[in-house]
Amino acid sequence: MLEASLRKLIEAKPDHAHAYNALGYTLADRNMRLPEAQRLIQKALELSPDDAHILDSMGWVLFRQGDIAGAIQLLERAVELQPQDAVINSHLGDIYWAAGRKREAQFQWQRNRKRDC
Repeated sequence: MLEASLRKLIEAKPDHAHAYNALGYTLADRNMRLPEAQRLIQKALELSPDDAHILDSMGWVLFRQGDIAGAIQLLERAVELQPQDAVINSHLGDIYWAAGRKREAQFQWQRNRKRDC
């Protein structure tokens, strides 16, 4: 249902960056059809190259595909653009953890806990 709705939106508004991003991220978060997810998010980045949420999504796709270094690069940029975003910080923490950068991961997660209090 969600996928069909997003595809209709993309068809109706082919310059809607967040529609491409939403569909791509949904696929990536479910670890499904990752090449397609990457293409969708790449299109979103072409339309909105400095959007932190889209950079986060591309980083998440790269992480799912095993490109930890590429994911870290994009997520660090996303955090620079949106330092208060809990989801982006959490994703960066998850990727740091996977990379063995435990201290940096804990720092990212701690930032979110401080904001929640």
